[in-house]
Amino acid sequence: MAGPGPDARAEAGFAFRFIAGLLRPLLMAFTRQNWRGGEHIPPPGTGVVVAGNHISHFDPLSFAHFLWDNGRATRYLAKSGVFRVPVFGRLITAAGQIPVYRESRDASQAYRAAVAAVRSGELVAIYPEGTISRDPGLWPMVGKTGAARVALETGCDVIPVAQWGANHVLPPYSKRIRLLPRKTMYVTAGPPVDLDDLRDKPVDGVALRVATDRIMAAITAQLAEIRGEIAPVERFDPKAVGLPPVGDPKQQPTGQQPEQQPEEQP
Repeated sequence: MAGPGPDARAEAGFAFRFIAGLLRPLLMAFTRQNWRGGEHIPPPGTGVVVAGNHISHFDPLSFAHFLWDNGRATRYLAKSGVFRVPVFGRLITAAGQIPVYRESRDASQAYRAAVAAVRSGELVAIYPEGTISRDPGLWPMVGKTGAARVALETGCDVIPVAQWGANHVLPPYSKRIRLLPRKTMYVTAGPPVDLDDLRDKPVDGVALRVATDRIMAAITAQLAEIRGEIAPVERFDPKAVGLPPVGDPKQQPTGQQPEQQPEEQP
């Protein structure tokens, strides 16, 4: 599989190219790639939000690998604690990643940084769920409105991306990596989510919820196609069953125990 073209490398900057140069050969060696929908990723210089489902602490690597192979460097919104990890934190800061200060007065900084990045022609990757899915079958949950807010504020497209397979390398909230036998990373991008009817309206709670529901529906439909399964009719809402908004759920409520994960498929 060919790597990114010169435009993507120029867009990335030295720190991102350095990280990609280290990680991509390892990902190629230890995982298989099933990339689809790359034609929906706009070329460098086009500001865009790419919204994906979150199934594992490993999936930011496969997500960025997919985007890199399709010609774009990625600016993630990542929890602020990652930026405090020795050496790695300095690298991702230099690579232009955006810290999210959850539940704090600084939370709005990530939104402003994402808007500025899109307006300057960059690709910003956002996990609308805000955390790894707590759905018993790892289907996309109810989404938060950040991706929709950035898109409606800037007028940019939102490209929905579904991924599967990273959860077989590193199950949710697990610390045990299972690289062998090699797992396949399935990543599929879809066409831009239709938000045209919302762009001339006030960016209020109603518009944000409608836009977010459309984004999550598009991601879910793509994931159902990857998995060859039917998604639940209603998206899982952690708040409705008393789970904290982020982090490792220490104990699932009665009746919501996680199902055994499907074997690698399709």
